This record gives sequence, C-alpha cells and structure tokens, in this order.
Amino acid sequence: MRKFWLIFAQSTTVCLAVVFVVTTLKPDLLPAKWRGGNVVSFKETAPDVNATKINSYSYASKKAMPAVVNIYTSKDVRVSRHPLMDDPLFRHFFGDSLDEKRRTTSLGSGVIVSPQGYILTNSHMVHAADEIKVLLADGREATPRVIGDDPETDLAVLKIDIKNLPAITFGRSDEANVGDVVLAIGNPYGVGQTVTMGIISALGRSHLGLNTFENFIQTDAAINPGNSGGALVDASGNLIGINSAIYTRTGGSQGIGFAIPTSVAKQVMEQIIKSGSVTRGWIGVEAQDLTHELAESFKLPNASGALIAGVVKSGPADKAGVKPGDVLLAVQGKPVADSVSMQNLVAALPPGKPAAFTMMRNQTEMQVKISIAKRPKQVAEDLDEQDEE
Repeated sequence: MRKFWLIFAQSTTVCLAVVFVVTTLKPDLLPAKWRGGNVVSFKETAPDVNATKINSYSYASKKAMPAVVNIYTSKDVRVSRHPLMDDPLFRHFFGDSLDEKRRTTSLGSGVIVSPQGYILTNSHMVHAADEIKVLLADGREATPRVIGDDPETDLAVLKIDIKNLPAITFGRSDEANVGDVVLAIGNPYGVGQTVTMGIISALGRSHLGLNTFENFIQTDAAINPGNSGGALVDASGNLIGINSAIYTRTGGSQGIGFAIPTSVAKQVMEQIIKSGSVTRGWIGVEAQDLTHELAESFKLPNASGALIAGVVKSGPADKAGVKPGDVLLAVQGKPVADSVSMQNLVAALPPGKPAAFTMMRNQTEMQVKISIAKRPKQVAEDLDEQDEE
C-alpha cells in the first residue's frame, strides 16, 4: 500500500510539473477552458500567408515625382505710400502719383499630364500673373504659355516646349474610397519637392465656399502653402487629384486638405486645350438647399432636392414654365441631393440641347423639358467679385 501511494504521489508531481511548464511556455497547447477562455466571443482573422505588407511607398513616389513641377509666378501690384491715399477726395486731386509698384512673388506646384508639355495647376496660381517660370524635377527650367484657366474649378492648363517630358499616369478618382492611402507631392514653403502621406478622409466635399463647382477629395496628407497645384496620387503612384486648398487657422496644415479629383480635372483640361475655355450648361435659376423644416412645409417625404428660390426672367427655365417654389428632384434621371449637386448636373449638360427635369409643385411630380443655354461668363465674374468683397 505504501508503495502504491509513493507511485501515485510521484506521478501527480510529474503531471503538475508538466502542466506548469506547458502553461508557462506553450499555453496555446492547452484547451480553451483550461486557459480561462475569452471574456466575450469574437471573430478573429486567420493568418494570411499570401498577404504582402506595404512598408514603403518609394515606388509610388519615384513614379510620380518626376512629373511634378515647381511653379514660380510674379506680378506688379500698386501700393499706396501715403495713408491719405485711402481718402477719395485726396486721390481725386493727386491721382496715383503717390502710389508705387511692388513686385510680388508666389510659389506653387503643377503636374505634367502629357508628353506634349501640358501642365495642370491651380487657376489662382497663374491668374493675372505677369511672369511664370516652371522648374522641372530634373533641374530644367522653362517659361510656359497659359493655354487657359477656369476660376470656377480653380484649374489652369500651361504648356512648355521641352522634349522628353515625364508625364504622370492618371488614376481613377471615381473608384477611390475613404481610407485609401494617398501621397501629396509638391513644393511646400519653397523648400523643394516633398512627399507627404495620409489617407482619403472624405469624398465629394462641397459647400466649402472655395470654388463655384466643388467636388473635393479630402485628405489628411499634409498640404502646405506651395503644394497648391501639386499631385495627389494613390499607393501605386497614379494621379487621382490636384491639390487645391487647406483648412487652416495658422497658415500651416491642420490635417484637412482638399484636392480636385481627376474625373473633374480631365474634363476641364480637355475643354481648355480644345477651345481655351470651359463651356457649361445653364438654365437661369437660383437654388437653395432644402432643410427638414422646408421639406415639411412643402410636405415632401425627405429633404433631398433643390428649392428653386428665383428664376431669371426670359431665361431657359422661365421659358419652360419653372416657377419659384418648385423643387427640383432630378436632372436627366439623376437624383438631385442639394443645390450644389443640381449646379454640377446642370453644368455638365451640353448647351443647345433639351434636357428632362423632374420637378415637384404643389405635391405633384412633373416632368419639364428645358433647353440648356451656355453659362454666361458674367456669372463667374460676379461670383469672383462677391468673393473679393
């Protein structure tokens, strides 16, 4: 009996030692209930042996950087030397005799989009500039010609006559998703070509008051002064946007930058190259967003659509019978979300052709045919003057 208990005690000691060693060194070999289990059940992905970890974006950078250029502009501005020159009566007698001209300079970026020498950049970079210089990544310098600009989307097209230009590859901005990795390439603060990384924070940003037509890609990739007109590329180095503006209170990057998607930039660029300007559709209405209160007052099921607040007399919409108080629901079958989407849909229509508009009037849905006119240039000029004021 004593021998039996001795064997039992030794066996138990050995088993406990084995369990202790396994628990300490290889706990995964024990059953889940022995390990204490999980506090809550959850799904956990299995290791993916085929997954490739991206720990560098050097390929994308090397692919895109040669096509990004630095742009230097300068112009003369008249500055009053005497504080009394702000007095209209004083200026009436002395004119501009006490004013002096000063040369102001600015810097930005651009993207070579064609081996033929076409460069995309921001309109505000080159608008009213007296002198423009383009510096390529390889050190070559050129004086470009301004083919045309479009202040309503803040895009401009330049052309340089240099051979063997490294044109960027266009990506598909309409297939971009929130969370995709992007790189911003430009010349911030004039320090030289710089690459910053971030993700796409949002798509289709509008109502920012930056441009007349807004459909921005928002990114947290650092975009600082000097990056304007530079490239926003995807993780493969393909162009998906033209960096345009930042949200800032200090003048530096706050992690909120905006880029014009290539789906917009390509259309504007092709029209500028073809005719020197951009032609857009116009129906002659003033629209505003529908609030939930307005939707309830009009007895609409939701706040989707654009409320027609005003109609230009003898304009296309007026001739078609559109009245203030009508609610525009769709343009050519495409739903209207708000006044900005309405403006973009109408602008995309070719002038001179009729288009179908779905309207709501007195809780009755109706179809209206409107002959699209060309957007007057004066509309854009008036908007520019309002921005300046």
